[in-house]
Parts: sequence; structure tokens; C-alpha cells
Amino acid sequence: MPKEDFAKTSPCPSTGIDLQPASLAIWDSKYRLKTSSGEPVDQDLEDTWKRVAATLAAVESEEKRADWERRFLDALRQGAIPGGRIVSNAGAGDHKPATSTINCTVSGIVGDSMVEILDMVREAGLTLKAGCGIGYEFSTLRPRGAYVAGAGSSTSGPLSFMDIFDAMCKTISSAGGRRGAQMATFDISHPDVLDFIRAKREDGRLRQFNLSCLITTPFIEAVKEDREWDLVFPANARELQDPAIELVYRPWPVINAPYRLNDRGEVACRVYRRLPARRLWDLIMTSTYDYAEPGFILIDKVNEMNNNWFCEEIRSTNPCGEQPLPPHGACLLGSIDLTRFVRDPFTPRTAFDWERFREVVRVFTRMLDNVVEIHGLPLAPQAAEIARKRRHGMGFMGLGSTIVMLNMTYGDAASVRFTEAVSREMAIIGFECGIELALEKGPAPIMAELFTVDAAMLAKRPEMAADGIRIGDQVSGKVLLARYSRYLAQFPAVLRERIAEHGCRFTHHTSIAPTGTIALSLGNNCSNGIEPSFSHKYSRNVIVAGRKTKEKVDVYSYELLAYRVLINPKADPFATDESARLPANFQDASSIAPEDHVEIQAAAQKWIDSSISKTINVPTDFPYDRFKEIYLKAYESGLKGCTTFRFNPEAFQGVLVKNQDLASTTYRFVLESGESVELRGDEEVEYDGEIHTAANLYDALKEGYYGKL
Repeated sequence: MPKEDFAKTSPCPSTGIDLQPASLAIWDSKYRLKTSSGEPVDQDLEDTWKRVAATLAAVESEEKRADWERRFLDALRQGAIPGGRIVSNAGAGDHKPATSTINCTVSGIVGDSMVEILDMVREAGLTLKAGCGIGYEFSTLRPRGAYVAGAGSSTSGPLSFMDIFDAMCKTISSAGGRRGAQMATFDISHPDVLDFIRAKREDGRLRQFNLSCLITTPFIEAVKEDREWDLVFPANARELQDPAIELVYRPWPVINAPYRLNDRGEVACRVYRRLPARRLWDLIMTSTYDYAEPGFILIDKVNEMNNNWFCEEIRSTNPCGEQPLPPHGACLLGSIDLTRFVRDPFTPRTAFDWERFREVVRVFTRMLDNVVEIHGLPLAPQAAEIARKRRHGMGFMGLGSTIVMLNMTYGDAASVRFTEAVSREMAIIGFECGIELALEKGPAPIMAELFTVDAAMLAKRPEMAADGIRIGDQVSGKVLLARYSRYLAQFPAVLRERIAEHGCRFTHHTSIAPTGTIALSLGNNCSNGIEPSFSHKYSRNVIVAGRKTKEKVDVYSYELLAYRVLINPKADPFATDESARLPANFQDASSIAPEDHVEIQAAAQKWIDSSISKTINVPTDFPYDRFKEIYLKAYESGLKGCTTFRFNPEAFQGVLVKNQDLASTTYRFVLESGESVELRGDEEVEYDGEIHTAANLYDALKEGYYGKL
């Protein structure tokens, strides 16, 4: 693309930094509106912003529309970046009418029958076709080998049905749509949990899924105390009558099934197996160390801190984990580019422009709320959920880049304080705006609903009894949210009482997404979400239409580009010459101690009412015993989840790759003749008429996607 075609694409006029080629390419392929024949509708990035601003302002009353369109456009220019589905699909109805502006969804409950499973496959297919990501819980399905009365035989188990969802997602992606994104969650008590943990060790299996275990507080305590752990599943009628079968009562997410319940609402479960909790823990840790999966969702913390604690039981998340959602739940996303608010970066005078940041949060809150009106979700239950609760997830990106530009080091005391401060301002201002929007446009419908108090509610919130609330009383959603949300308890009392009186436009306001492609493209490769920069000079493996493997593209961190423009044009992260070296605070993801990653995540999580997508990168040679400590620290720090990534060339080739990792890794190819060839990962090789890097060719052949991108 000629540079003159992008005269208006600089993301930061104060520094004059043009979008780098990789950023332009991603914008062009993912977010630039085009006709069905591929002709650009958006001539430049400014056109993209004008399209989004006009579409979202059209929701406003006619007399206010022009003013809000102007303010929305100004906020977009200043770094209020809506989620990728919004940027791509808002105002695109003439060219792709069947798409949605919603990033995040969770499936309905996957019921334990063939009809219910296939119903969910259909719903998921329509959801993925609309461009949404989707999560499912599969531990609702009975374990492998369990008897199925209707079929007169035993079941093949949850993982075999996950294969169906995986194939469906892959088929939809290969038909020309955006790559499908799915999350599969699985309870740590399910009898097939060991198979779930090991699932991705099989080449090419479940590659359309991210996998996460639902980790409970009792399990963590059993690990710490070196106790036994029961693997269980609800007992069927025949098992309930068999005196030889050991039964225990456990909480279970599906209670409208024909299960036996005790007076606490727990389900009678068959004990399939008992094993040391630490053995199961070590299996998770080993798999995560070697394969970066499964992830780790602390589901008890998720439900305890959920603003809708009184009407939801959350068992899954969107594909990247930042949105824990109830069945058929949906949420839209947006992220503020923090680098845009740094004044005089890298100098002793540097400062964060808090006043301008607060104003952008105010405008962005209204902008995201308007997206609910044009959601485009394909299923009626999804539409009902988002209309009833009006969830949105405002977050930020570029935190790591901003920390460097403010002369801090990611994970030091100053950066932790800054992370909490920016999260707090975003949260409080957002709910203040939510109250004002409720007064102007009406609160989310759930605020006016009345909920009958039962024993389970009082058990979750004993302070309700202290306030004189009894079983059978009816309490409005706005009061249950304002006065008994664990999250909102830290907010100013006057704000909470205003919510109790007037309600709020939404139940959830904040979420920190990974922002991978929007940070790279629209943010000119500012750091993703809450992360530090992966590296200041590295390669990204991208899918390019017509190629048989992914293509390696060189990219540079935004802070490096800014430092070169503003301070030292010779600066280089690998320089040996003193005159070209970067300051010591230019660290990257793998050079930061895991404990510092956790500190930053915990500082933000305090003020994030949904969740945070974060990956703790560790070096290939990181000690395994120290690696295991990361997850216990995450639990002790009150996080809702934890994900790590350790580069393991034997297992996979990631999206982001450091050139030094490629250069130090050898890949062995076995030819048809039986002869083997060894190549460094960064070496180029001609194969089947194309030039590939050895690493990408090896990965494509091993994982089975060669020629299918």
C-alpha cells in the first residue's frame, strides 16, 4: 500500500509517528470496511473513525446527534478504541449485514443429552458466523464410560463432543470468516479432568479452543494441605439405588436436571475416583509449563465478586478470559490507549494527563453503552441478556508502553500505584456516568426487577440479615447491586446510594482485554492491554490470504518508535554501542519477574468488575518449581485467573516470536526419502513453491493447517 494513501493514519499527532507497515496491514485486513468485491469504503483511518462515530451517535435523539457524533469522533482520535467487532462492523450493514458488534459471548448450558449438545452446536455456529467469540462449560457432560439409558450403552465423554465443536469452528473459519475463537472450561472435580488437561498434547486436536480449568477454593486448600480430592459427577437413578456406589453431596451448576438434592441445594454425586490433590495440581502445572494450557480460572472468586451475584452462576468466560459470563451472556469491549495521555515522555517533566483521560472515559462510557442498541447478536437469548443487563467492558491498552514513557519500570512500586490509580479513575467515573445515563435514558431493566430473597442469597451475603432482610422479602436489583456487591463496596458511599436510588445504565463497566490486533494496528503496536511490550523488536506470525503458512512480519514497540523520534534516533534494543542503548526501564515481558506481573494484575483487578486477560511470560529455562509458585501467588493475591506462557519450540510456534528464540531453536524435517533435514527456526526454506521460515513451516505441517489458512 503506498504511503500517500494513509496521510491521516498517524495514531499520535503529538509525536508524529506514522503507523508501521505491520499496523497498516492489520488495519487494512481486519478493520477497514470494504465492499463485497474488496474495494475500500474507508479510504483512510480517519474514515474508519468517522464511520464508527456516526453509527454510534445515530442512537442518540435527533437534536443531540450531531454534538455526540463530534464528541465521539474526538474521543476516537484521542485513543478511545472500541473493540475489534465494533470497529470492523459498526455501520457496515450494507456490506456485511449478518455480523455483530459484540466480542464476547458464552453458550447456553450444554445439556447432557445428544439433542441438547447439537442444539448448542447450532447456536455456537451462528454466534461464530456473526464474528463473536464464545465460551462453553463442558463439565456438565457425563464422563467417558458412563451409562446412557436411552442409548443402552456408555458415552464417549465430554472431550469427544468438544471435537464436534472444534470441527464446526474450524469449518466456519475456513469458509472465509474471521478465525473462530472459543473457550472451553472444565470443573476440577469432573472425572475426565485429567483427559481435559492433557487434551492438547495430541497434535492438531482442539486447536480452535482455549482451555481453562475451573479451580475452586476447596481444591486449592486441598493442595496446600496435601489432602485427597474426589472426582465426581451427579448420580443417575440407577446409581442412587446401588449401595456399592459411594455418594457425596456437592454444589453443581445444573440443578434443574433430575438430580437428588439436599436441603442446601447440593447434588448427590457419584465418586468416580479419589486421588491426591497435589498429583492433580502437578499435572496441571506440568501441562501449563510445557503447553501453556490449560488456563486457570478461580471460579469461586469470580462468583463472589460478580456484581450480579444475586441472579447469576458463572461457569465460563469468553475466549480470552476477560469476560466471565452467565449462560447466553454477552458483552462488548473497548480500550483506551494510555500512551495518548503521556505528556513530555521520557523526560524529567513527564506526566499523565488525568483531566483529559477522565473526559475521554466519560464520552467513551456513553459510546460503548450505545453499542448495545446495535448489537447484531444472532440468538434471541443473547439479545435478551445484553438488553437486560447492558454489560460493557471498558479497559485500557498500552499500560506497559505508558509505564516506560513515564520513566517507571513495569512492576516497581510507582508502576503498581499508577496501575491502580488509572483503573480506579476509569471505574468510578464510569459508574458516575452510568447513573447519569440511567437518569437520562433509563437504567438497565434488571435494576427495577424484584428478587425474592432465599436462604442461598442470605448465605452469600449475611450482611443482608443484619440489615433486617429476611427470607421471602423482595429486593430490587439496584439495591442488591449497590449495597451488597463485594466489588462496589469499595466505592464512595454517596455513589452507591445514588445507584440504590436511581439504578445504573449497566451492571458491569470494566474489563481488560488482550487487545492483540487493535493494539498492533490502531495503537501502532503499543503494548497489549495490561501487558508490558512482548519485545521491543520481534516478529509476528500473521495469516495472509493465499499463503500456505503464516508469514513472519517484523514489528517494533510503540515506545521504541517514540523514543527514536523524541530522544535518540539510533536507539536499538540489541545495541552494544553505548550511544544506541535504551534506558534500563525498557524491559520486555519475559525479563520481568512473574511476581511483578501478578502485582500489576492485582492492582488493576481491585477496580475491574469483570476480569483481566493477562499472560505471564517466562523464559524457556525458567525453573519449574518457581513456575508453580506463580499460581499460588495468583490465588493468594485475589486474582480471578492466571495464564502463563513459556516458549517451548517442541510444542508450538506462537503468534509472537522473539528472533533470538528462533535462531537458537532447531527444527527437524523428515523427507519422503527418509532423510532428515535440520534447520534453525529463523532460516528461510522453499517448499511447495513458497518461501517459509522453518519454524512456521514445521508448525503448519505438525498442526495440520498447512495450505488451509
